[in-house]
Amino acid sequence: MKWLLASLILVAVGMLLRRILHMGATGRAQAKKPGCLRGDLQGIYQPVEQEIEAHSTILGITLNDAFGEREAGRQEMAWHVVRLAVGEWERLTQLIVGLQGVLAKFLPLTNGVVPVRRVASGHFKSRIVIDYIGLYEFLDQVLFSSKRRYSLQLRLMSRASVLLSKEFRRACREGERTLDSSDELWNRLDYYFHDFDLIAKETLLALRTLLTCQSPEVAKELALDLQALLERGVRVSVSASNQ
Repeated sequence: MKWLLASLILVAVGMLLRRILHMGATGRAQAKKPGCLRGDLQGIYQPVEQEIEAHSTILGITLNDAFGEREAGRQEMAWHVVRLAVGEWERLTQLIVGLQGVLAKFLPLTNGVVPVRRVASGHFKSRIVIDYIGLYEFLDQVLFSSKRRYSLQLRLMSRASVLLSKEFRRACREGERTLDSSDELWNRLDYYFHDFDLIAKETLLALRTLLTCQSPEVAKELALDLQALLERGVRVSVSASNQ
């Protein structure tokens, strides 16, 4: 019964957060993100940003609730809430990896694309991502083509997304089976979310960068792919909620 009540509360909070994010998104988009997109491109970018930020916020709140249950000594309930977080993580993963796939598809059609900044290992907390980024940092220094550097950065983010999702699921399975309350495991969950949220933001930045280089014709094709991605995400969310 407690688990069911927690599920209903999280769904309600998620719906409220999504509404709030959509209400104020227009004003925030220009203030928070570097550079300006022309009107038609902003219309393409904004729905993607809103959807990813909504799922990331819901995931963060869910994990915070799990940490709260753990600190209160309710280990079984804490891991029930973590199980909810796993579902939200999966939905966000599908959005992020799907977006990275769209960017990779349209990169060959794009000229003059330049990464806004390098993805530095010092920004991440989990050992698995820090170790992986080491090779990327070396290659990024020796590549002179901006398109190749963008492609390298995209591959890095795609691979990091998969690695983080795999390790997060593994840690959650182990923790739920043993009701582990150790600092070591819970710190890992915290680090995985921090890095995954950062990858999501970097992927959105990569989308902005790619959009600025598109002709109106290609931008329309890109918009169709992004719309299909968002529609798939909605169908997955509805299906998961019904289960």
